[in-house]
Amino acid sequence: MDHAATSWPKPDQVVEAMRSTMLMYGANPGRGSHSMAVQASRVIFQTRRNLAKLFGIRNPNDIAFTMNTTMALNMAIQGVLSSGDHVIATSIEHNSVRRPLEYLRRTRGVEVTYIETDAAGNLDMAKFRESFQLHTKLVICNHSSNLLGTILPIEKIGQFTRSQGAFLLVDAAQSAGILPIDVERMGIDLLAFPGHKGLLGPQGTGGLYIAPHVDLEPLMRGGTGSRSEDMEQPMVRPDRYEAGTPNTVGIAGLNEGVKFILNETVEKIHTKEWSLTRLLMEGLETLEGIQLLGPPKNQPRTGIVSFIIEGIDASQLAFRLDREYGIAVRSGMHCTPLAHASAGTLDSGAVRASVGYATTEEDIYAVITAVRQIIEDFAR
Repeated sequence: MDHAATSWPKPDQVVEAMRSTMLMYGANPGRGSHSMAVQASRVIFQTRRNLAKLFGIRNPNDIAFTMNTTMALNMAIQGVLSSGDHVIATSIEHNSVRRPLEYLRRTRGVEVTYIETDAAGNLDMAKFRESFQLHTKLVICNHSSNLLGTILPIEKIGQFTRSQGAFLLVDAAQSAGILPIDVERMGIDLLAFPGHKGLLGPQGTGGLYIAPHVDLEPLMRGGTGSRSEDMEQPMVRPDRYEAGTPNTVGIAGLNEGVKFILNETVEKIHTKEWSLTRLLMEGLETLEGIQLLGPPKNQPRTGIVSFIIEGIDASQLAFRLDREYGIAVRSGMHCTPLAHASAGTLDSGAVRASVGYATTEEDIYAVITAVRQIIEDFAR
């Protein structure tokens, strides 16, 4: 019940693809013309192409592979912002957004505005529009909060951002592979996504979509296998943003995860997760002293259900769920103190249970039963 951190278990074909890559063509892609290197390059391009299909991206080469969403966000934020720029973010952003922004505020004089959401994580579009300034260059928002599960209206945000001549960077850590994403229709200029969550790939994989009209300064420079005679980083994509040896084994596994999603469809995945999420919320709401965070049960959200229980420490509850019931959840600040401040749980933290495509109704009932028993124990 910790799919918001990473999905598990992975589809069998993800594991087998990684194993086959190591055994059959564990070479360095783009660094040789021998057959194993060519096969490694081929699987990387296939993954790029499948991701482009999933996200409505016209040119697969506009996708740069990264280690994770955090690296992708840093590539985008540090690559586009410079001294004198203004950036808008929300009060429910992850530290992977907040910390790079605060670093640039201190070192480059970048101006940052955080728009407060309500306690459920909903964004006031009027406040959003009023936050724009003449020098606003970038808007950053998550597609779904990793604490509250709130789904932000990305298409509306994208339309207004584009009308103001600014770029939109979307943190899709909790939505890639779970919610429909079309970068063209939604007005997304930069899309940071993980490979190991909703895309069902392994850890150590992720990516950044960079729209053709956006030129980022590379986060890293070095060998690309192309234009080796040049002193400067090549301009051609994706080489410009992929210095060094890529995680071919991980990307091969990611390719199978994305293929699994394309075959199942995002719509089917979201429908199942939404059904399980409502079931979990309905069960938890019957328990004494519990408070669910985020939107009410009939308002759409991703499969994240965070809660607090009066008189029970969140960390202690998570510990008991793991040790006594074999249920994995996450407690604490969830790397998003901004969102906890918005929700009013900055002092207490919370317990987060999160469903995935592999979650079953039996898993949901097990969580509800375990939490009920722990509450009863504390009441004695």
